[in-house]
Amino acid sequence: MKNTVMWDLICYVIFPLVIWNALNDRIDEYYAMLISTVPGIIYSIIRFIRFKRLNFFGLFMIGTLMIGTLVDVLSGSSIQMLWNNVVYSLVIAVFHLVMIFVNKPVSLLFALDLTEMQGYDRQFLKGVYYQPEILKVFKLIACAMALSSLVPAGINSWLIMQYGVDAFTKGIIIKRVIGVGLGLAIIYGYYHINQLSKKLEEPQETIAP
Repeated sequence: MKNTVMWDLICYVIFPLVIWNALNDRIDEYYAMLISTVPGIIYSIIRFIRFKRLNFFGLFMIGTLMIGTLVDVLSGSSIQMLWNNVVYSLVIAVFHLVMIFVNKPVSLLFALDLTEMQGYDRQFLKGVYYQPEILKVFKLIACAMALSSLVPAGINSWLIMQYGVDAFTKGIIIKRVIGVGLGLAIIYGYYHINQLSKKLEEPQETIAP
Protein backbone atom coordinates (compact mmCIF):
# COMPACT_ATOMS: atom_id res chain seq x y z
CA MET A 1 0.00 0.00 0.00
CA LYS A 2 2.78 2.43 0.97
CA ASN A 3 4.85 1.58 -2.11
CA THR A 4 1.82 1.99 -4.39
CA VAL A 5 1.04 5.46 -3.04
CA MET A 6 4.72 6.44 -3.29
CA TRP A 7 5.03 5.32 -6.94
CA ASP A 8 1.71 6.97 -7.80
CA LEU A 9 3.05 10.27 -6.48
CA ILE A 10 6.39 9.86 -8.26
CA CYS A 11 4.98 8.86 -11.66
CA TYR A 12 1.77 10.89 -11.72
CA VAL A 13 2.90 14.06 -9.92
CA ILE A 14 6.65 14.49 -9.39
CA PHE A 15 7.92 13.31 -12.79
CA PRO A 16 5.30 15.29 -14.79
CA LEU A 17 6.01 18.47 -12.83
CA VAL A 18 9.79 18.10 -13.18
CA ILE A 19 9.55 17.39 -16.93
CA TRP A 20 7.07 20.23 -17.48
CA ASN A 21 9.22 22.79 -15.66
CA ALA A 22 12.41 21.55 -17.38
CA LEU A 23 10.97 21.68 -20.92
CA ASN A 24 8.44 24.50 -20.69
CA ASP A 25 10.99 27.23 -21.54
CA ARG A 26 12.85 25.14 -24.12
CA ILE A 27 10.17 23.73 -26.41
CA ASP A 28 6.53 24.43 -27.32
CA GLU A 29 4.22 24.21 -24.28
CA TYR A 30 2.02 21.62 -25.99
CA TYR A 31 4.91 19.22 -26.58
CA ALA A 32 6.25 19.82 -23.07
CA MET A 33 2.84 18.92 -21.66
CA LEU A 34 2.60 15.84 -23.89
CA ILE A 35 6.07 14.57 -22.92
CA SER A 36 5.27 15.09 -19.24
CA THR A 37 2.49 12.49 -19.49
CA VAL A 38 4.92 9.74 -20.64
CA PRO A 39 6.00 8.57 -17.14
CA GLY A 40 2.37 8.09 -16.11
CA ILE A 41 1.60 6.16 -19.31
CA ILE A 42 4.60 3.84 -18.88
CA TYR A 43 3.78 3.31 -15.21
CA SER A 44 0.14 2.50 -16.04
CA ILE A 45 1.22 -0.07 -18.67
CA ILE A 46 3.61 -1.73 -16.19
CA ARG A 47 0.86 -1.95 -13.59
CA PHE A 48 -1.48 -3.47 -16.19
CA ILE A 49 1.07 -6.09 -17.34
CA ARG A 50 1.29 -7.40 -13.79
CA PHE A 51 -2.27 -8.77 -14.08
CA LYS A 52 -1.31 -10.83 -17.18
CA ARG A 53 -4.83 -11.10 -18.59
CA LEU A 54 -7.62 -9.07 -20.10
CA ASN A 55 -10.85 -8.64 -18.18
CA PHE A 56 -13.09 -5.68 -17.47
CA PHE A 57 -10.49 -4.20 -15.13
CA GLY A 58 -7.72 -4.62 -17.71
CA LEU A 59 -9.83 -3.40 -20.62
CA PHE A 60 -10.88 -0.34 -18.61
CA MET A 61 -7.26 0.49 -17.79
CA ILE A 62 -6.00 0.04 -21.34
CA GLY A 63 -9.08 1.73 -22.86
CA THR A 64 -8.82 4.86 -20.71
CA LEU A 65 -5.07 4.95 -21.28
CA MET A 66 -5.39 4.73 -25.07
CA ILE A 67 -8.28 7.19 -25.33
CA GLY A 68 -6.57 9.63 -22.97
CA THR A 69 -3.35 9.48 -25.01
CA LEU A 70 -5.29 9.88 -28.26
CA VAL A 71 -7.08 12.93 -26.87
CA ASP A 72 -3.71 14.46 -25.95
CA VAL A 73 -2.08 13.71 -29.32
CA LEU A 74 -5.00 15.06 -31.38
CA SER A 75 -5.47 18.22 -29.33
CA GLY A 76 -3.07 20.31 -31.42
CA SER A 77 -2.35 22.91 -28.73
CA SER A 78 -1.66 23.00 -25.02
CA ILE A 79 -4.82 24.95 -24.13
CA GLN A 80 -7.00 22.66 -26.26
CA MET A 81 -5.37 19.66 -24.61
CA LEU A 82 -6.42 20.99 -21.19
CA TRP A 83 -10.02 21.56 -22.32
CA ASN A 84 -10.16 18.13 -24.00
CA ASN A 85 -9.05 16.51 -20.77
CA VAL A 86 -11.83 18.31 -18.89
CA VAL A 87 -14.37 16.90 -21.35
CA TYR A 88 -12.78 13.45 -21.12
CA SER A 89 -13.01 13.52 -17.31
CA LEU A 90 -16.71 14.40 -17.58
CA VAL A 91 -17.24 11.45 -19.94
CA ILE A 92 -15.56 9.09 -17.46
CA ALA A 93 -17.75 10.43 -14.64
CA VAL A 94 -20.91 9.93 -16.71
CA PHE A 95 -19.78 6.38 -17.57
CA HIS A 96 -19.49 5.55 -13.86
CA LEU A 97 -22.95 6.98 -13.17
CA VAL A 98 -24.53 5.07 -16.08
CA MET A 99 -22.99 1.82 -14.82
CA ILE A 100 -24.48 2.50 -11.38
CA PHE A 101 -27.88 3.13 -12.98
CA VAL A 102 -27.80 -0.23 -14.85
CA ASN A 103 -26.85 -1.99 -11.58
CA LYS A 104 -23.32 -2.84 -12.72
CA PRO A 105 -21.12 -0.44 -10.73
CA VAL A 106 -17.54 -0.39 -12.00
CA SER A 107 -16.30 -0.89 -8.43
CA LEU A 108 -18.13 -4.24 -8.27
CA LEU A 109 -16.80 -5.39 -11.66
CA PHE A 110 -13.27 -4.46 -10.58
CA ALA A 111 -13.67 -6.45 -7.36
CA LEU A 112 -14.93 -9.52 -9.23
CA ASP A 113 -11.97 -9.45 -11.63
CA LEU A 114 -9.33 -8.88 -8.95
CA THR A 115 -10.67 -11.51 -6.54
CA GLU A 116 -11.01 -14.03 -9.38
CA MET A 117 -7.31 -13.50 -10.15
CA GLN A 118 -6.60 -14.57 -6.58
CA GLY A 119 -8.33 -17.90 -7.17
CA TYR A 120 -11.83 -17.22 -5.82
CA ASP A 121 -14.94 -18.52 -7.58
CA ARG A 122 -16.43 -15.68 -9.61
CA GLN A 123 -20.03 -16.91 -9.58
CA PHE A 124 -20.04 -17.43 -5.82
CA LEU A 125 -18.59 -13.95 -5.22
CA LYS A 126 -21.10 -12.46 -7.64
CA GLY A 127 -23.90 -13.86 -5.51
CA VAL A 128 -22.29 -12.38 -2.40
CA TYR A 129 -21.57 -8.97 -3.93
CA TYR A 130 -25.11 -8.53 -5.22
CA GLN A 131 -26.55 -8.82 -1.73
CA PRO A 132 -28.45 -5.51 -1.19
CA GLU A 133 -26.28 -4.31 1.72
CA ILE A 134 -23.01 -4.97 -0.14
CA LEU A 135 -24.29 -3.70 -3.50
CA LYS A 136 -25.19 -0.40 -1.83
CA VAL A 137 -21.57 0.05 -0.67
CA PHE A 138 -20.28 -0.80 -4.15
CA LYS A 139 -22.52 1.91 -5.58
CA LEU A 140 -21.20 4.42 -3.05
CA ILE A 141 -17.64 3.50 -4.05
CA ALA A 142 -18.58 3.96 -7.71
CA CYS A 143 -20.00 7.40 -6.86
CA ALA A 144 -16.64 8.28 -5.28
CA MET A 145 -14.95 7.14 -8.51
CA ALA A 146 -17.27 9.39 -10.51
CA LEU A 147 -16.49 12.30 -8.19
CA SER A 148 -12.75 11.67 -8.64
CA SER A 149 -13.28 12.63 -12.29
CA LEU A 150 -16.10 15.15 -11.92
CA VAL A 151 -14.62 17.38 -9.19
CA PRO A 152 -11.19 17.84 -10.83
CA ALA A 153 -12.93 18.56 -14.16
CA GLY A 154 -14.87 21.40 -12.54
CA ILE A 155 -11.79 22.78 -10.77
CA ASN A 156 -9.66 22.50 -13.91
CA SER A 157 -12.30 24.35 -15.94
CA TRP A 158 -12.10 27.26 -13.49
CA LEU A 159 -8.28 27.15 -13.45
CA ILE A 160 -8.07 27.19 -17.26
CA MET A 161 -10.35 30.21 -17.45
CA GLN A 162 -8.29 31.97 -14.77
CA TYR A 163 -4.72 30.97 -15.66
CA GLY A 164 -4.79 29.52 -19.19
CA VAL A 165 -1.95 27.05 -19.85
CA ASP A 166 -0.54 27.59 -16.34
CA ALA A 167 -3.56 25.65 -15.06
CA PHE A 168 -1.64 22.48 -15.96
CA THR A 169 0.81 22.75 -13.05
CA LYS A 170 -1.85 23.98 -10.64
CA GLY A 171 -4.40 21.38 -11.73
CA ILE A 172 -2.15 18.35 -11.45
CA ILE A 173 -1.51 18.99 -7.75
CA ILE A 174 -5.18 19.63 -6.99
CA LYS A 175 -6.21 16.45 -8.81
CA ARG A 176 -3.74 14.38 -6.80
CA VAL A 177 -4.89 15.86 -3.48
CA ILE A 178 -8.53 15.14 -4.33
CA GLY A 179 -7.55 11.73 -5.68
CA VAL A 180 -5.81 10.75 -2.45
CA GLY A 181 -8.81 11.85 -0.37
CA LEU A 182 -11.34 9.97 -2.49
CA GLY A 183 -8.91 7.07 -2.81
CA LEU A 184 -8.84 6.64 0.96
CA ALA A 185 -12.66 6.66 0.99
CA ILE A 186 -12.68 4.00 -1.75
CA ILE A 187 -10.17 1.84 0.15
CA TYR A 188 -12.31 2.07 3.28
CA GLY A 189 -15.37 1.10 1.21
CA TYR A 190 -13.63 -2.02 -0.09
CA TYR A 191 -12.46 -2.86 3.43
CA HIS A 192 -16.05 -2.54 4.66
CA ILE A 193 -17.26 -4.81 1.84
CA ASN A 194 -14.62 -7.38 2.78
CA GLN A 195 -15.89 -7.40 6.35
CA LEU A 196 -19.52 -7.73 5.22
CA SER A 197 -18.58 -10.54 2.80
CA LYS A 198 -16.85 -12.50 5.55
CA LYS A 199 -19.99 -12.32 7.67
CA LEU A 200 -22.14 -13.61 4.81
CA GLU A 201 -19.68 -16.41 4.05
CA GLU A 202 -19.60 -17.64 7.64
CA PRO A 203 -21.61 -20.85 8.03
CA GLN A 204 -24.73 -20.43 10.06
CA GLU A 205 -24.32 -22.07 13.48
CA THR A 206 -27.05 -24.50 14.43
CA ILE A 207 -28.08 -25.24 17.95
CA ALA A 208 -28.23 -28.93 18.73
CA PRO A 209 -31.59 -30.11 20.08
